[in-house]
Amino acid sequence: MSIHESSGIYDAFRNAPPKGSGPFYAIVDCNNFYASCERVFNPGLRNKPVVVLSNNDGCVIARSSEAKECGIPMGAPAFKFKRKFKEKGIHVFSSNYALYGDMSARVVQTLRKFCRDVEVYSIDEAFLILEPSVGKSADQYAREIKETVLRWTGLPVSIGISSSKTLAKIANQYSKKEKLWDGVLHTDMVRNFDDYLARTPVGEVWGIGKNHTQFLEQHGIDTALDLKKAPDSWVKRHMHITGLRTLKELRGIPSIAFEQDIEARKGILSSRSFSSPVTSYEHLIEAVSTYMRRAAEKLRSQQSVAGVVHVFLKTNRFSKNQPYYSNSTTIPLPLATDFTPDLIKAGLAGLKEIFVDGYAYQKAGVMLSEIRNKSEIQGNLFTDPTLSVKKKKLIDTIDKLNLSSGRNTITFAINGINPEWTMKQEFKSPAYTTNWNELPIVR
Repeated sequence: MSIHESSGIYDAFRNAPPKGSGPFYAIVDCNNFYASCERVFNPGLRNKPVVVLSNNDGCVIARSSEAKECGIPMGAPAFKFKRKFKEKGIHVFSSNYALYGDMSARVVQTLRKFCRDVEVYSIDEAFLILEPSVGKSADQYAREIKETVLRWTGLPVSIGISSSKTLAKIANQYSKKEKLWDGVLHTDMVRNFDDYLARTPVGEVWGIGKNHTQFLEQHGIDTALDLKKAPDSWVKRHMHITGLRTLKELRGIPSIAFEQDIEARKGILSSRSFSSPVTSYEHLIEAVSTYMRRAAEKLRSQQSVAGVVHVFLKTNRFSKNQPYYSNSTTIPLPLATDFTPDLIKAGLAGLKEIFVDGYAYQKAGVMLSEIRNKSEIQGNLFTDPTLSVKKKKLIDTIDKLNLSSGRNTITFAINGINPEWTMKQEFKSPAYTTNWNELPIVR
């Protein structure tokens, strides 16, 4: 019996069949996702260089193919490349996370029309268990998915298909790199996929981190093919069970579980750097309460409650005008909750404890911990069941209205109106799909 069978891993695979018989693992990857989202509602950007900047318009975090050809590196500081953006005619956008999140959800919704089993891996990637209908090959079915996603959402995707998730990831890389495949590559379409593994640096194999990459290269394992051929015992000794799983995956043996249910987060962080230093305590109250509201929304979205609130403040470590100050505090709650006003009250108590007047603060944030499923929580002798029902009705109504009419349709007065401390977003596109006032207009 293999180590995989003995550890029960195979039980998680819905009796995954051997290579060649299907169903197959596939990964759908949205091409240049942030830039593509900007293009959906602005067709004039097609075939033109586009970059998207990080929070406060700091660095480049996404580039279209055309921007890459212009020599714009990932992580490029926007202020240093401002002249080049203008010279090359590069279109610059601030991060529009409301738009990107909604477009991602639309892609996933489309994928679920084709596959029962969908694992959302990131905002722009999802694994599928591909089960083509009778008389249709896996790559034909994938092309149908690719064309439908483009038609329904406007977003181009690439799809890699194989007998394991790791091989599907590698196939996906080459489906984008080589025009021959037109965005869809099934490893069975290649006479000898080992040729591709030989061209894949070991550091680009899914799950192989920087430290393992350096270690493997020091031992003459430079490519995915080298790793595939490595002895099981050697890999297990030096890379443990996770390395052995990757080794088996490269050999076409599915060993990384397919997970449809996203595990609830054990900690929820909400934080931002300010567009300019904040000295006002009133502005910090607005910021902390706003971050807490966002954290509470995430908490409720996973049907959880939190038992502990953390609050932190910090100034600019590199400022020459003032000494560095950083502090945090922890507030245990008498009863775990997901009710925004209660969480804000605790957060502001923490802010009052760590705030020191006279500093210019660069960043503030909150974190929720001791997170549990709300069904596990019991009240105590001092809990008013009538009040609990009223709180639930109130917050559920607010969530429904914000979901149906756009984020922040209903918010809390303490969050402020047009606050001065919000992120710098000089180049932000409209929230085309989540704000009634910013819907695209066809003339």
